Amino acid sequence: MGDTLLTLTIPALLLSSGLYAAARARWRRGHPAPPSPYTQQAARLAGRAALTDAGRIVDEAYGTLGGLYDGRHPETDAQQRPASATAA
Repeated sequence: MGDTLLTLTIPALLLSSGLYAAARARWRRGHPAPPSPYTQQAARLAGRAALTDAGRIVDEAYGTLGGLYDGRHPETDAQQRPASATAA
């Protein structure tokens, strides 16, 4: 009799765990979990890091190409000067 009970406990355990999983999944569909604050915080921190990186890139680009943005370009300045001014 002891072996029979032991043999029947395995299907009973599988059936009960399957019913529990199905009931939990059904209940979870009606009651979704709120978003994790850690996920929202990580998204905010990543956004700030991206903005900081973008600002640094723009500052470096302006530092490198600032003369073009100011309208002072060596080739255009030489073309606009008269020939007598460049010879002197």
